[in-house]
Amino acid sequence: MSSNVTLYTTRFCPYCVAAKQLLKSKQVEFTEIAVDGDREKRAELTRLSGQHTVPQIWIGDVHVGGYDELAALDRQGRLDALLTAAQQAPTR
Repeated sequence: MSSNVTLYTTRFCPYCVAAKQLLKSKQVEFTEIAVDGDREKRAELTRLSGQHTVPQIWIGDVHVGGYDELAALDRQGRLDALLTAAQQAPTR
C-alpha cells in the first residue's frame, strides 16, 4: 500500500524504528525526514507539530502524533482507513 505518509525521526530512536516497522508491515511507503543534528529540520518539526519529540507522523494532512498514537490507531482498526484515504489524496 502506498500512501502520503511523512515521519520526522532520529536515527537511534526506538519509537521511530517501531513506527517505521509498523508502516512497513502494512507495505506503506513513507517519507522520512531525519532531524539528527539539523536545527532547521528540528525547528520545522516543532513549528508543524507543536512537539519536540520524535517520531512525529503525518498521514496525509492528519497529524497522527507519535508512535503510541499510530499504534493505538492500528489497534482500534482505524489506521488502514486513514492510510487508504491519504493514498487517494494529492501528495503533500
